[in-house]
Amino acid sequence: MAQAAETARTVILTVDDDPGVSRAVARDLRRRYGESYRIVRAESGESALEALRELKLRGDLVAVILADYRMPQMNGIEFLEQALDVYPGARRVLLTAYADTNAAIDAINVVDLDHYLLKPWDPPEEKLYPVLDDLLQAWRCSDFRPVPSTKVVGHRWSARSSEVREFLARNQVPYRWYSADEPEGQRLLAAAGQDGQRLPLVITPEGAPLVAPEAPELAAQVGLATTPTAEFYDLVVIGGGPAGLGAAVYGASEGLRTVLVERSATGGQAGQSSRIENYLGFPDGVSGGQLTDRARRQAAKFGAEILTARDVTALEINGAARVVRFSDGSAIAAHSVILATGVSYRQLEAPGCIDLTGCGVYYGSALTEAASCHGHDIYIVGGANSAGQAAMYLSKGAKSVTLLVRGPDLSASMSHYLIQQINEAPNISVRARTVVEAAHGSDHLEQLTLRDVDTGQTELVDAQWMFVFIGAAPLTDWLDGTVLRDDHGFILAGPDLSADGRPPADWELDRPPYHLETNIPGVFVAGDARAESAKRVASAVGEGAMAVMLVHRYLEQS
Repeated sequence: MAQAAETARTVILTVDDDPGVSRAVARDLRRRYGESYRIVRAESGESALEALRELKLRGDLVAVILADYRMPQMNGIEFLEQALDVYPGARRVLLTAYADTNAAIDAINVVDLDHYLLKPWDPPEEKLYPVLDDLLQAWRCSDFRPVPSTKVVGHRWSARSSEVREFLARNQVPYRWYSADEPEGQRLLAAAGQDGQRLPLVITPEGAPLVAPEAPELAAQVGLATTPTAEFYDLVVIGGGPAGLGAAVYGASEGLRTVLVERSATGGQAGQSSRIENYLGFPDGVSGGQLTDRARRQAAKFGAEILTARDVTALEINGAARVVRFSDGSAIAAHSVILATGVSYRQLEAPGCIDLTGCGVYYGSALTEAASCHGHDIYIVGGANSAGQAAMYLSKGAKSVTLLVRGPDLSASMSHYLIQQINEAPNISVRARTVVEAAHGSDHLEQLTLRDVDTGQTELVDAQWMFVFIGAAPLTDWLDGTVLRDDHGFILAGPDLSADGRPPADWELDRPPYHLETNIPGVFVAGDARAESAKRVASAVGEGAMAVMLVHRYLEQS
């Protein structure tokens, strides 16, 4: 029945302190509406309010509330007044005796009462059902449809709120955002018993409230895998960018017991790209999120485990086993490891930027924040493809987008197709030879001091949004003392391990290291973390596949 499917989780709630009357009301309601609605009954105003708060947190809908007027501690009007704060869209009905008619009429003004019913309501076919049929029809025509997703209540200029939204978005977890200053956000805070001092509040689809959760707790609660199913694997892939996902797909599809470990969200920097137009096979372009989602599902289809929000802190060699240690002290081991940790955007060191990160200053967060900065003036720092892609995406809704570039123009590091698009966009401008001298603001970004590199002249501009895409720093500090890296922290492999092409001094095998193999046999590197890599999505995916081929060769000879 279509209506039943549509309103499967919608509730009709009745509250009466007389158990016999409460059961009778519920019985009549179930007889008529039980197939389409869930009937919930309570025997006090307080217990009914508690039930409403639980329903609110779970995302269930309440269509109609029937309350008896004469209840101790909290009468029906007092209850409906508080219920109005939790479910303002629910239709409200007061059950009264003839002597309480005046109170019922007064309640129409106090709690915007939709109807009052005199006891007894027999026969319900004449006195109860016609009233409820009309109220349910009116409710269905209103906009109180269910939102079966994670809810996030936070502040617009809260750094942690921004991080949580970014984490959920990049991990393909549907969520709805509610400002703590708006009525629905306040209702959700009240239902969770929170005063809004600690944000964000995350409410899972099951109704579990999480106050300012850390990534591992959040990941576990929204259905992301965080715990390995085994202690030993054929292959551990560290990093879930294009290289790591490519390695996971090829490793699992070729029969290797494969686990991919990601510290935040799969996709890496590419996953944050609004549009990739030069990736083979996508002539119309593809967003980083779409590409990541397809690759993740493909890896899972072949049997690869994908662990999210797990921070790797050490790599140890224990005989033939390569042991990967996590920040919580646990560990897994494998025959082989592929390091695909990628890079992160370098941080702006100008005064004020660190304090305002997440509060107007963002690093690669264009997709998540785009809706919030609609109609505003936006500054983007950087001149590579990621900055150009963000500029094009944000320009669709922004009043203006200004690219700040240290060099003389965009040609040094941006693809030609992107430069052409930027030149044709009417609301994008490029300020060459310009850097950010300082960021200003109390609780969020308000102004920027810009400096001309050539003249040294500074200018103060109003700004609420700045997105930074400058340079790349490898995430490899945790490998210090284990895997050889260059002066910038990028991982050395194959012929790059020594100037004359010979194996490193502590190399124990008769053969030289394979092309993507590090100074530790069986430990390979792929993608942007490798020294002298191409820093392109296609090459990263290719290196992930090539690393798996070399893993097979290593395992055959071990």
